[in-house]
Amino acid sequence: MSMDMTTRMFKEEGWIRKQCPKCGKFFWTLDPDRETCGDPPCDEYAFIGKPGIPKKYTLEEMREKFLSFFERHGHGRVKRYPVLPRWRDDVLLVGASIMDFQPWVISGEADPPANPLTISQPSIRFTDIDNVGITGRHFTIFEMMAHHAFNYPGKPVYWMDETVELAFEFFTKDLGMKAEDITFKENPWAGGGNAGPAFEVLYRGLEVATLVFMQYKKAPENADPSQVVEIKGDRYVPMETRVVDTGYGLERLVWMSQGTPTAYDAVLGYVVEPLKRAAGIEKIDERILMENSRLAGMFDIEDMGDLKVLRQEVARRVGISVEELEKAVRPYELVYAIADHTKALTFMLADGVIPSNVKAGYLARLLIRKSIRHLRELGLEMPLSEVVAMHIKELYRTFPEFGEMEDVIIDIVNVEEKRYRETLKRGSDLVRREISKLKKSGGDEIPLEKLILFYESHGLTPEIVAEVARGEGIKVHIPDNFYTLVAKDAEKTAKEEAAKYVVDFELVKELPDTRTLYYEDPFMREFDAEVLKVIDGWVVLNQTAFYPEGGGQPCDLGELEVDGERVEVRNVQKIGKVILHRVERPELFRPGAKVHGRIDWNRRIQHMRHHTGTHVLMGALVRVLGKHVWQAGSQLHTDWARLDISHYKRISEEELREIERLANRAVMENRKVTWEWLPRTEAEMKYGFRLYQGGVVPGRTIRVLKIEDWDVQACGGTHLPNTGLVGPIKILRTERIQDGVERIIFAAGEAAVDWMQETERLLKRTAETFRVPVEKVPETAGRFFNEWKEAKKEVEKLRKELAKLLVYELESKVEKVGDVEFIGAVVEGAMDDLREAANRLRKERRVIVLVSREGHFVVAVGDGLDFKAGELARIITSVAGGGGGGRKELAQGRIKNPLKAEEAVEAVRRRLG
Repeated sequence: MSMDMTTRMFKEEGWIRKQCPKCGKFFWTLDPDRETCGDPPCDEYAFIGKPGIPKKYTLEEMREKFLSFFERHGHGRVKRYPVLPRWRDDVLLVGASIMDFQPWVISGEADPPANPLTISQPSIRFTDIDNVGITGRHFTIFEMMAHHAFNYPGKPVYWMDETVELAFEFFTKDLGMKAEDITFKENPWAGGGNAGPAFEVLYRGLEVATLVFMQYKKAPENADPSQVVEIKGDRYVPMETRVVDTGYGLERLVWMSQGTPTAYDAVLGYVVEPLKRAAGIEKIDERILMENSRLAGMFDIEDMGDLKVLRQEVARRVGISVEELEKAVRPYELVYAIADHTKALTFMLADGVIPSNVKAGYLARLLIRKSIRHLRELGLEMPLSEVVAMHIKELYRTFPEFGEMEDVIIDIVNVEEKRYRETLKRGSDLVRREISKLKKSGGDEIPLEKLILFYESHGLTPEIVAEVARGEGIKVHIPDNFYTLVAKDAEKTAKEEAAKYVVDFELVKELPDTRTLYYEDPFMREFDAEVLKVIDGWVVLNQTAFYPEGGGQPCDLGELEVDGERVEVRNVQKIGKVILHRVERPELFRPGAKVHGRIDWNRRIQHMRHHTGTHVLMGALVRVLGKHVWQAGSQLHTDWARLDISHYKRISEEELREIERLANRAVMENRKVTWEWLPRTEAEMKYGFRLYQGGVVPGRTIRVLKIEDWDVQACGGTHLPNTGLVGPIKILRTERIQDGVERIIFAAGEAAVDWMQETERLLKRTAETFRVPVEKVPETAGRFFNEWKEAKKEVEKLRKELAKLLVYELESKVEKVGDVEFIGAVVEGAMDDLREAANRLRKERRVIVLVSREGHFVVAVGDGLDFKAGELARIITSVAGGGGGGRKELAQGRIKNPLKAEEAVEAVRRRLG
């Protein structure tokens, strides 16, 4: 993409555009003698040991310096967004500040919280997880400080000139960087379906900011060729809205100001130092870490080969062997990785990620298990939650939510660690079984796909597999980018399927929006309307009180009366803002016809009770279990409802009782239920992202439902005007439907009363059966159960006695058939009795055939005979029907016709003769 990137500042201040001889890219500089662009691998870090910023900054100081600079320059300061992006369903975690404003703000469907704005957004990326701790600069979590301007059509804010000037002023005037050492490298950017020209701002070998001018979107197939530009091999067309998308590396700037050997030392010292002390790590020559960082900056570690080359080069530069280097730096790398991973984990858990085997929960579990593994390698016995607590202590001054969530975060980590230890116990047996299979087939190495399977299906890290394998003399090769590979798999979450449309959108797009009477008056049971169109058996009216299916609430049913005929309504759906009614006899309807609608009120009122009840219950769940609880789905029915929530362990009986008590208290307090339509951004700023309990809500304005001082959610359902109308709430049961998700089945209103009455009826019937009062049922049932157990033991004892008697009796029935001893008899007893008797009677050169009156049979053949028990069993079933089979010495089965039992025994006797 060729585009003139000569900004006002470059022209007026005498900047020179040069081409880097090493990478071939163009860059701008004030230094006429500079040859290279300033970007590794073209240049090395030149700030380690000699900071590139005159004053040393902490994270807090640098963040404040940046945000207040942009505030002074007319930008609205915006609080961080959660790292779990509830406002979108196409990405797992926030990886850049611009993701906060996709898709709604960029598409123009929602206003930005300020324009222009400035933010420092914690961002999590798993693409470099295997470089973390090794390169000195890679993090899974980092803060992207940014300023954004959204230039909507006809409403320009600012563009390239101002962006470059702001960056230069901040770096030179506010931070005191040397102007002649700063370069602006031209490097177009593309990502998430958008693209544009961009500058990388480089200083002393480190990229400190990226300034992107997002102005293109992916080109459709039929795009006008004159509009198409090609960027990084993809076709794009201009966007209507042009976005200034910048990213300044907070950690990198702090590192630049401190000049420490690694970025981890500069920003994670509060964890790094205590861990080094606890693990008794010897202090090493700082030159080793400095050279390691300097050289690692020159290339990314994609595989084992790269790491070997890096190790050799560093060892050569500092004059020690590769083995000595490895021994010295490995403990440091482990400590750095633990410090970073646990920080990312703390943010994820504070923002509502629950460890599991899917999506973002999978990535949280990956961080937990990798960190535990590293602690183990360091020989540290401390629980992982201790490290997490260090982060909370440090971070909660800036992020108060960490303090509120501390107990839950610590508990989640402890539960996960315990789970992991149990997994290891089970897992080592699994690995041993796999190894024995491998040895049988002549293999000597566990393949990579098996390692991935062990990790994904059983939670076994490759290091654990390797540990077990080494003991068995089997090789395991773990690629350096193993965790990147598995994280990439997890990040490939498919976008949700497009909503299933009942009819083609094209057929309704010309129609006006249907007036929603169910919102205007949720208690309206009947209404008048006019038919606008009939499409494939679906009737479109100008207005309706029928609620269309959506948000876990089923549609209303009922009838439409047209020309004196009553027609059943079987389904109601919504496409865009048009509501369609599926009717029994569509031929009776025509455009312009007047209709009278009646909804099935008993069905609707129960749905309303259950829907408002779901919100009441949600408020109680959060209060009892903690703020990590989010709705993961819900479905309403007339006689029960289900609510799925994210939670990291089973809900205890005690907690359930407390949740139920609290929910019913909120009902009895008769709290007001109100709703309003709000512009999306206004709603988010006012109520936060807990709005999106039920998932992503589309549209410019969203309907916010509020239970007074209890619960706020974006919700399109029909609700009661106060909680008192919900009636009693009864939790029927809970179940774990998947890792990290608990399902609560409950009933409200009449459905709860029905359930209580039915439970009482069953209890009374049980009491009558036992002939005791209701309150005596538990102890009576217990007594009966114990008596039954004792009786069962007695029966077992008697059966054993009977078996002995049977054997004694049968011993006297031995007859000789040729040179074979034969015992054949029709007896009383169950299959177990027959089998035990046959086994006791079996001896060399003896055949036993026992058939019971109930139709079981057993055949036993002693040693020294050519007969097979299975073949003799077939003789029995050929005579008496049925089926069976077994080994050479023992067979069993059932016959169809017990009357032929004697005949079947006789047939076997004949075969032996």
